[in-house]
Amino acid sequence: MKSSLTVHNSLKRGKEEFQPLVEGRIGLYVCGPTVYSDVHLGNVRTFTSFDVIYRYLMYLGYKVRYVRNITDVGHLVGDVDDTDAEDKLAKQARLEQLEPMEVAQKYTNGFHDMMRIFNNLPPSIEPTATGHIPEQIQMVQDILDNGYAYESNGSVYFDTPKFIAEKGSYGKISGRIVEDLISETRDNLKNQSEKRHPSDFAIWMKAADNHLMHWQSPWSVGFPGWHLECSAMSTKYLGKTFDIHGGGNDLKFPHHENEVAQNSAACNCEGARYWLHTNMLLMNGRKMSKSDGNTITPQQLFSGESPHITKGYSPMAIRYFMLQAHYRSTLDITDAGLQSAEKGYRKLMEANAVLQKLEYSGKEAVVEADEKAVLESIQGIHDSMSDDFNTAKTIARMMELSSYIFKFKNQQLSINVISKTTFEQLQVVFKEFIYDIFGLKDELAEAGGGNNEVLDGLMGLVIDMRNSARANKDWGTADKIRDTLKELKIQLKDGKEGTSWSVDK
Repeated sequence: MKSSLTVHNSLKRGKEEFQPLVEGRIGLYVCGPTVYSDVHLGNVRTFTSFDVIYRYLMYLGYKVRYVRNITDVGHLVGDVDDTDAEDKLAKQARLEQLEPMEVAQKYTNGFHDMMRIFNNLPPSIEPTATGHIPEQIQMVQDILDNGYAYESNGSVYFDTPKFIAEKGSYGKISGRIVEDLISETRDNLKNQSEKRHPSDFAIWMKAADNHLMHWQSPWSVGFPGWHLECSAMSTKYLGKTFDIHGGGNDLKFPHHENEVAQNSAACNCEGARYWLHTNMLLMNGRKMSKSDGNTITPQQLFSGESPHITKGYSPMAIRYFMLQAHYRSTLDITDAGLQSAEKGYRKLMEANAVLQKLEYSGKEAVVEADEKAVLESIQGIHDSMSDDFNTAKTIARMMELSSYIFKFKNQQLSINVISKTTFEQLQVVFKEFIYDIFGLKDELAEAGGGNNEVLDGLMGLVIDMRNSARANKDWGTADKIRDTLKELKIQLKDGKEGTSWSVDK
């Protein structure tokens, strides 16, 4: 039933079958946040995408070591190589009148809280850049010893032209050429004269006198380059060659390109064998931007306090919205799209609740066409997820099956049109994909303390109260119960068999 896994490898710029370095095990590294501010929605989308990837790899039976770093030093304002540039954490510390590590802890805590809200699993290891200064110093020394770096005025620079001349490549991931790197390093920077070539980038920087975060090294009192930390920490915990490296599309160049170069220069190893990248967020068809107000925070999405939306949305509805787009596609946030996702999320949850309560009669009267359609959809769920983790197609397949489930519930179709084996398989697959792989939670059930029986009991009581009001011709109370439930997206359905309830689809 489970399909062979294919992934889009940015290193090869195309899809290929995934083969782990060690049978049954996977090393996964994802670039984490720079913790100088509250986590933004683009971060949430990236880490949610890799959470689903992590979950699916475990579902396939792999033992996964998931490493996601915390950047708490070396990421300079403007992403530049300039000894006078301020560290992003140090700048925020100055603005908030805190120690840099207070800033790091404050926003790391906030990041963890947001990951829990969106039900993202924690990584196996979460290393910090400041906690791995010795490893970074050693990697700088290795690159120097191999002849691909040089020291200048206490800073150490990667010798890009020599690397290209001897290794023969730069830009495998992004397709960008070395001339782009020259532009990226900003020719007019103060310390540009320290470089042998404008494309060279810092792997260790001598700290200015007023720089708050610095360490002793063989070359100077300074700090590591931003690109170096991921090379050092990924290889420390996953080995010089490992399986998967992930991150946002914006990190392809120069961050990930420089990682590849550093790994090769330090140990003549390739680092990650597969590189996966998530795409960007849009809002109302445009790039999100604080300067023109075209942006929204996770908190605003929850509360509805934004001119871009008409109401607040729950974390699980937002997570479902994100899963409706493939991780490599752009995701356009619109109020209409969120409303549609909210309905889709509720329909999927209701379909699963109905499915898990259905009982097979034991009297099989299998209809070949229906049996085939359900089995094809179940197989399609696995095929779609194994096709580069395509959650959008997987959800579409599950919605196809939802139509069968609701027909079974409403007795429009006998459950016996499929075999008992297929029915039980349907129950298992639906539940596993919703909870274990998509990482969704049933928010309505949790409103009853996470106990469906409690919720069913409460709704039964409400329905009894409404029926009593109707029997006593207390139409005001009956209508108030119905209207209040409707506002909560709970629909009552009166029929010959009595009154039933469901979440509004």
